[in-house]
Amino acid sequence: MTALFSPLSLGDLTLSNRIVMAPMTRNRADEHGVPTPMMATHYGQRGDAGLIVSESSPVSAQGVGYPHTPGLFDAAQASAWRAVTDAVHARGGRTFAQLQHCGRISHPSLQRDGALPVAPSPIRPRGQAVTASGMQDFVTPCALRVEEIPGVIDQFKQAARHAQAAGFDGVEIHGANGYLIDQFLRDGSNQRIDAYGGTPARRLTLLMEIIEAVAEVWPRQRIGVRLSPENRFNDMSDSDPATHFAFHVGELSRAGLAYLHVLEGDMSNDANALDYRALRRCFDGAYIANNGYDRTRAQQALRNGDADLVAFGTAFLANPDLVTRLRHGWPLNAADPSTFYGGDERGYIDYPAYDMSAETASP
Repeated sequence: MTALFSPLSLGDLTLSNRIVMAPMTRNRADEHGVPTPMMATHYGQRGDAGLIVSESSPVSAQGVGYPHTPGLFDAAQASAWRAVTDAVHARGGRTFAQLQHCGRISHPSLQRDGALPVAPSPIRPRGQAVTASGMQDFVTPCALRVEEIPGVIDQFKQAARHAQAAGFDGVEIHGANGYLIDQFLRDGSNQRIDAYGGTPARRLTLLMEIIEAVAEVWPRQRIGVRLSPENRFNDMSDSDPATHFAFHVGELSRAGLAYLHVLEGDMSNDANALDYRALRRCFDGAYIANNGYDRTRAQQALRNGDADLVAFGTAFLANPDLVTRLRHGWPLNAADPSTFYGGDERGYIDYPAYDMSAETASP
């Protein structure tokens, strides 16, 4: 048994291995953001991962940024998520719900009464939003007023309650990939001059206040946070990510979290400018490394102490038996990008498990 397949104590939970299924939006919920039965099948198929982090779940109607994403802001959604968590638990797995507010990358067509999306500052991102009627240009968002921010924090708290009702084992607060919390953390999107902007400490305030609110629902050892210091997705930037995120991670280290989950580098570029070994040393707790890891690289990261767990993304989409394939070094199915977002069972629950008989069959 090697490090990747050894168990890990994560707070009061024991994970059967160090393999994490990364959160990946698949747009398979219904039009009301209610999880569908095939979602339970999809997650259950992959339930032997040490930890599954759910796809991003909007914490409110205001937080929705894509069609057909499964929410955690009403009882019907929470009830339907229960089939997913039950399916994972039946395989012996653990699963955390990823709580998300999309902020400025939403679109009025996705908002109630056609309202503008909200953000730290009224900066229109470059690019287009995914809407029910196709791609549409991003709009200039409405900057949140200070008196509105407690309401956003409460959205995360209430979603955390729904995650408990749904049977999740914990929650991951999504502070990455250009969504609302990340928009506050990075100075390319946050130009406020009040208590929520300016210095790195003030830009971190929203996330720390959300953690405090969620900790009124979940023990801190059941709360994780995800960050992406360099990822440019959703038109994000920061003037000094190494310095700023070393500060952010150092502060998070004192929050008593279950883990820190970091997307290392840029999703569209394998080159990392930031020293993630140094960043990992800023956090005194479990660290999940994410972005482009394969079996060999994951093993090396664990042996070097650069990570405690490693998240796999696309490989899990195409390989419901990924844990077994990694354990034995078996080849992986190739993923079909045309089925990543939306659609039916094709490319979602129909990828085959590895067929050992194909290796032993006579020619």
